[in-house]
Amino acid sequence: MTTSAQPKAVFETVSVIGLGYIGLPTAAFIAAHGSKVIGVDLNESFVERINAGKVPFYEPDFGELLSGVVANGQLIAQTATPHADAYIVAVPTPFKDNYEVDTKYIQAAGSKIAEQLKGGELIVLESTSPPGTTEKLAELILAERPDLTLDEGKGNTVHFAHCPERVLPGRIMAEMSENDRVIGGVTPRAAELARDLYATFCNGELLLTDAKTAEMAKLTENSFRDVNIAFANELSIIAERLGIDVWELIELANHHPRVNILQPGPGVGGHCIAVDPWFIVSAAPDEARLIRTAREVNDGKPVHVLDKVEALAQRFKAPVVAALGIAFKANIDDLRESPSLNIVDQLADHVKDVDVRVVEPNVEALPEQLTRHANITKQDLEGAIREADIVLLLVDHDQFKNIDRDLLNEKVIVDTKGVWR
Repeated sequence: MTTSAQPKAVFETVSVIGLGYIGLPTAAFIAAHGSKVIGVDLNESFVERINAGKVPFYEPDFGELLSGVVANGQLIAQTATPHADAYIVAVPTPFKDNYEVDTKYIQAAGSKIAEQLKGGELIVLESTSPPGTTEKLAELILAERPDLTLDEGKGNTVHFAHCPERVLPGRIMAEMSENDRVIGGVTPRAAELARDLYATFCNGELLLTDAKTAEMAKLTENSFRDVNIAFANELSIIAERLGIDVWELIELANHHPRVNILQPGPGVGGHCIAVDPWFIVSAAPDEARLIRTAREVNDGKPVHVLDKVEALAQRFKAPVVAALGIAFKANIDDLRESPSLNIVDQLADHVKDVDVRVVEPNVEALPEQLTRHANITKQDLEGAIREADIVLLLVDHDQFKNIDRDLLNEKVIVDTKGVWR
């Protein structure tokens, strides 16, 4: 996208809509670099904790930054959408049963923003979305506010852009500022304005394009990873069938100078990789054959793990299973789309007379999905292993890597991450 040279925009106030794992760190980084930031979230307990300078989820080293910007008044949280010079929408984009995106949270945020606009504002959609979603957000807002326009250079112009997040939970403090960002504008001027906003706290390269390409870029990045993880997961099932240690196999194959096979696991989770490929499949169902198959392979891996544990449990009259980890990846508390969480949930239903002891050091209490089961309890690591017949390692948290291996003697081990091989 070609852009004309214009003075950098100054955003005195920025409102971030959605204060989850992405929105809240984004708000804090912007606030730390001079703008007054008003965060918006419908979760009142989140708002209260944030205004007390407390992080409502686990993210290493983030607490000091948040408490600092709250203490100096640069960041406040509330449930009502205010007027601001710029808005960043970072709300969830789940998919429906048919794998199409559900944009109800984007639409709700857009309607609330529309009420506050005066003209001249920038609205950036960060939520991961199928191509065309940012343009639809613009259409929604302008339909509610026909006094505003997309036409550049007018006093009542509103600017729309898409800037997909690229951070990894657990590494947000480094990646929020250092990662390159793709910025796509519905108009060239919108791309420039969004670049100016992100330049206040991003040290990485800011790459300008159109909104639809920026949306597709994020989906492409995560689909690439999903396809490669699917290869590793399918390889692990094949290796198990043939009596081969898949982790040794991958280690040996990766000595080839042009081979870099990823590590298998119990499935794929998180708010991005487990979801985003379906947006491409729904947008082009006849063409996205490889992407669809990869999703099916990764969605099928938890079933394979469950079947394996169920077969092993038949050795015991009333099996006790220590399930280590329910987060979607190591050393975080994020349970979104977690295959480990779903495996534990299914274990309680499918294994006869099973007693499941969940060990998850990064969450204080089990989610409702598990507490509905009378045969699932949360327990400390050593106690759970000591009392278990089967030890099921689902997440490679550091605490699990460093246990006394003598605890595992005479236990039936199902290690989905290759930690104890």
